[in-house]
Amino acid sequence: MRLLNRLVASMMLPLAACAIGPSSSNDPGFGVAPDIPAAETRFIPMVNIAPVEERPAGFRPKPPEGFTVTKFAGALAHPRWLYTLPNGDVLVAETDAPKEHDEGSGIFGWIRRQVMKRAGAGVASPDRIVLLRATNGSGVAQMQTVFLSGLHSPFGMALVGDALYVADTDALLRFDYTTGATQIASPGRKVADLPAGPINHHWTKNVVADRTGKHLYITVGSNSNAGENGIGAESGRARILEFDVDTGRLRPFATGLRNANGLSWQPESGALWTAVNERDDLGNNLVPDYMTQVKEGAFYGFPYSYYGQHVDTRVNPQRPDLVATAIAPDYALGNHTASLGLVFYDGRLFPAHYWGGAFVGQHGSWNRKPRTGYKVIFVPFIDGKPAGVPEDFLTGFLTADGHAVGRPVGVALDARGALLVADDVGNAVWRVAPR
Repeated sequence: MRLLNRLVASMMLPLAACAIGPSSSNDPGFGVAPDIPAAETRFIPMVNIAPVEERPAGFRPKPPEGFTVTKFAGALAHPRWLYTLPNGDVLVAETDAPKEHDEGSGIFGWIRRQVMKRAGAGVASPDRIVLLRATNGSGVAQMQTVFLSGLHSPFGMALVGDALYVADTDALLRFDYTTGATQIASPGRKVADLPAGPINHHWTKNVVADRTGKHLYITVGSNSNAGENGIGAESGRARILEFDVDTGRLRPFATGLRNANGLSWQPESGALWTAVNERDDLGNNLVPDYMTQVKEGAFYGFPYSYYGQHVDTRVNPQRPDLVATAIAPDYALGNHTASLGLVFYDGRLFPAHYWGGAFVGQHGSWNRKPRTGYKVIFVPFIDGKPAGVPEDFLTGFLTADGHAVGRPVGVALDARGALLVADDVGNAVWRVAPR
């Protein structure tokens, strides 16, 4: 009982204590060659979440010089992911973890729920997709309507011809779509089961179509932090799947990716890239989240190793044969930043500096001192490869005393080439464009 009391106190104390500032200034885990220090072990996990604070009237996040931010839409319910249709309508997945999520039961589940509530998460999933439409060129959506409802923790969306695919937490669904429709009332057809079940640790499933429309790529997160639920629980998890639209065949495309979320095609190389959240509880500066080109058949280490062939000694049994095949990712995005959203800039509205580069939505750390993330960053690319240090692009989501007034998640481009950012704490979608 004393151990449990210590654990409860350790998780609750950071929420009441004075916060330590808005963002990390000493995170070495960025770039093509991040620092990978020796692992640290803790008897009690670090918890340093930013409590949610109601944002002040007139709040807007801060863009770089020369850009302006408007609230594209507000009064949303936990908006997590975005998808722009060819006619300019924007779909927003209002969603959260399903009720059967593994971390929702028992005393530790109760503790987690209290912490997540303070962080603006752990809400009942709205289980719907909302359509936003801007009609007058103002950069603000005049129409906001429920497009699809009755879903099951939906996340990714992709349109192929007249078929709209939606990735629920446990299934890939297909809906008939008509250009300009503001609602789909007909039931969708399940075209594939996706790994879920009673654990379903990382529940989000993103989906993106290739340029031919013949294949979809689907993210499936791990069933644990680092294999603590048993290797058997990781069967079919921690990977990106390829779905053949014509045959319905589902196969592993790349594996060993702990929790891939963002998927985007790099415009110069044509390669598929993903943003991945790495494991926790190895110290402040392990393990960097990352983005990487997704190579067919590649193994990226999870759960046996991280950032290439750095062995995670916590995993049992060990698999040195698999570790020997693990490849390192292409670009580190910081330790514990919760880098979720990823979109490459293929528009021309922004200055040429941004063409071909990557915007990354960083939801923000919950277990690092000082905190890191809680912003959108930009990574320049040249000839299809990362070329420089990350740049802060949209900030201001943390107050001076370390409270969160917003948390960026999904990022997308609108039809004109402006950047859209889903803010699941601020319940808004922000639009960033040149002045």
